[in-house]
Amino acid sequence: MFYACLKKDILAHARKERAKVNAWFFKTGKGEYGEGDAFWGLTMGQQRSLAQKYKEAPFEEIKRLLNSNYHEERMIGLLILVFRFEKGDVRRKKQVFDFYIKHRRAINNWDLVDVTCPNIVGEWLINKPRALLYRFARSKNLWEKRIAILATYRFIRRDDFNDTFAIAELLLNDEHDLIHKAVGWMLREVGKRSVATEEAFLKKHYKHMPRTMLRYAIEKFPEARRRAYLKGTV
Repeated sequence: MFYACLKKDILAHARKERAKVNAWFFKTGKGEYGEGDAFWGLTMGQQRSLAQKYKEAPFEEIKRLLNSNYHEERMIGLLILVFRFEKGDVRRKKQVFDFYIKHRRAINNWDLVDVTCPNIVGEWLINKPRALLYRFARSKNLWEKRIAILATYRFIRRDDFNDTFAIAELLLNDEHDLIHKAVGWMLREVGKRSVATEEAFLKKHYKHMPRTMLRYAIEKFPEARRRAYLKGTV
């Protein structure tokens, strides 16, 4: 009953042209990182609204969403978990965290990671051991690696940078552009809190980090400082 009602709402918002654009944007072609993913053509705002509407869905129904071939259905399921985590007590937060990690195979594109991982994984681990993130950082799975670095966003907001830097070092030689962007982004977030701390890390690594990672990390620097890093003259 739950899924039938949600599916009706999804179809009311579905747009073929937007679905086509999304399929291109999220790289669903053969050999691309989102190969085979399907889209209904919903906006992010519509997905958030539907997740809010159906936030009381039982876990079995959320699991059904996470097993869907449709990107938006997986996103809605993950957003329901975010809403449930934010409003839950410690027991419920742990339940949501465990469910999220157990079903992480569904978190298989960058937006699914970025929109939900800091809110659940990062938030849960703020005052807890973080060995899971290091295991993910060493994984061969692209999305586990992105979860590892994106989870540290919550730590950064508390001026806790150690895990960001340690995981960034593990990912410095990664070959995937999406990891370069994610690491650079988190380094940039550190710089928003403490430029000196970010630069201490960059001076140690910038000459051998991927160019995209460096560009993301220094995006907010003054132009002259950016040029110096890109030229290798810092």
